[in-house]
Amino acid sequence: MPTAALFYGLILALLIYGVFIYNTLVNIKHNVAKSWSNIDVLLKQRHDELPKLVETCRQYKQFEQETLQRVTEARSRVQAASLSQDIPALGQAETALRMGLGQIFAVVEAYPELRANEHFARLMTRITALEDAIADRRELYNEHVNINNARIEQFPENIVARLFHFGPRPLLTFSEEDRKDVDLKALFG
Repeated sequence: MPTAALFYGLILALLIYGVFIYNTLVNIKHNVAKSWSNIDVLLKQRHDELPKLVETCRQYKQFEQETLQRVTEARSRVQAASLSQDIPALGQAETALRMGLGQIFAVVEAYPELRANEHFARLMTRITALEDAIADRRELYNEHVNINNARIEQFPENIVARLFHFGPRPLLTFSEEDRKDVDLKALFG
């Protein structure tokens, strides 16, 4: 009789531990989703601000239309990747958009009347703040993805993860181009 009680006690302990692992993995999965949602909110806010910035620049007829076109196209690619939750494509589109914004901000130096425009200054400040917030949220998202990916590979969590189809999530990374130093001479040349 004591062996049966020990056996059932062990089974009960394993079941309780399995439920604990499952609940932990569910919590981690939802942290990843919440982090993605936070990034998505900021991307949508920036998406709403960029047309205003582009239109303000367009009002200065001689402003470089090619730069504005690149930003507009990159904005569309970011939106498409965000809607489809295609993390690798989002990283590439974000790189193009950030480079385009950097070019706009660099080219603005040649237009003192645009720099002095109060509306442009507010938009530039708002977009810069959104860029900083997106970088912070990306870091948090990647931290949650790392926790998720590590936990589903660890024993005994990997058993529960496979049993309930918890899978790895991709990191939000940017291309090599985005990590290079900015060539200021080329921007102002």
